[in-house]
Amino acid sequence: MSVFKMAWRGVWRYRRRSVVTMSAMTFALWVMILYSGLLEGYLAGMQRNAVNLELGDIQVFAPGYQKNPSLHTRIPDARAVVAALGKRGFPASARVLGGGLAATDEFSAAVSFRGVEMADDAKVTSVSTHVRMGNWLDVGHPRGVVIGRKLARILGVEVGEEFVVVSQGADGSMANELYAVRGVLNTIADVVDRSGVYMHADLLRELLVVPEGAHQIIVRRPSEVPLDVAIVEVSQIARNLEARTWRQLIPTLASLLDSTRGSLYAMFVIVYIAIGIVILNAMLMAVFERIREFGVLKALGVGPWDVMRIIWAEAIIETGIAIVAGVVLSIPALYYLSATGIDFNTIGNLSIAGVAFDPIWRAEINAGVFLGPVVTMLTIVALAVCYPAIKAAMIRPVEAMRHQ
Repeated sequence: MSVFKMAWRGVWRYRRRSVVTMSAMTFALWVMILYSGLLEGYLAGMQRNAVNLELGDIQVFAPGYQKNPSLHTRIPDARAVVAALGKRGFPASARVLGGGLAATDEFSAAVSFRGVEMADDAKVTSVSTHVRMGNWLDVGHPRGVVIGRKLARILGVEVGEEFVVVSQGADGSMANELYAVRGVLNTIADVVDRSGVYMHADLLRELLVVPEGAHQIIVRRPSEVPLDVAIVEVSQIARNLEARTWRQLIPTLASLLDSTRGSLYAMFVIVYIAIGIVILNAMLMAVFERIREFGVLKALGVGPWDVMRIIWAEAIIETGIAIVAGVVLSIPALYYLSATGIDFNTIGNLSIAGVAFDPIWRAEINAGVFLGPVVTMLTIVALAVCYPAIKAAMIRPVEAMRHQ
């Protein structure tokens, strides 16, 4: 009789214990697949929000701008750099940056200006699609600006109302102008919510007396190009300039995502150790209940390795059934979580590490979501079965047949 047939009969001879063991493994795998999918969705969503809304994959600055931002520290020929990046497959958009004071009749607040090239900016960020009230910038309304959600509340302005800004031009002159609120953004990032003012790049150049150049170039990479490879290529194209990845620009968020991924693996180990204990206990019970059986087998010439193979085969059968059941049951639940998600809109606008968190938490579905839990379960089961298999292999035929 083959080892597999003997193991199959051994599994179903003690049906209740086997069903309980397989049910525990199935439930644990189902939970961990859903947990993995949700956590992967959280990580992907956070990175997607950070990159798509404001940061881009890479940003390029004039040397020294990040340490000491100044109107005078500009990329001199930003349009040429943007064109060169575009030819190499890296969509890019230049921005003019500045700061000042915004005021209404009763309130005032510090603001950060973002002058955008509308056509190019739409290729690298999705901020234009996150307008909460009103509309995005329009060439037909050159004096209309879009501001952050919290800034609108601080200034007490709504769509269509006006506020004045005061700043200092690059030539040392006093810069002031009256602008109308064309739109108010949803939560983007903390700094944008509190102080962000988006306007046409030419309009900001006029205000700050910056006739040429740009302070920042936002770059996106092709999806097939890894970030570490992309930063090298961008640095080669934008020579004599400083290029930084989003991970370097927001190290707190990068560290949070890395540590969260680490917690995923830690949770796998904790849950599956508990399952391993259940399996160890079940297999030990199976060995002790079948001491006479193993003794007879060894007396008939079955070697220790063959006994171990029987125990291993039983564990493989139970684990295989549990894996198939767990994966099959998790597919509809994962599909629902990826399509519908968990709605956090009742909590309000959330941000984590300064980046907006999508109020609809959706799961991610990819091979890793299934592979990670399955591989971890197989590893823990393999370790848990070792002791019972060795115990069965070491049984002495004479003592076993006398066992009561």
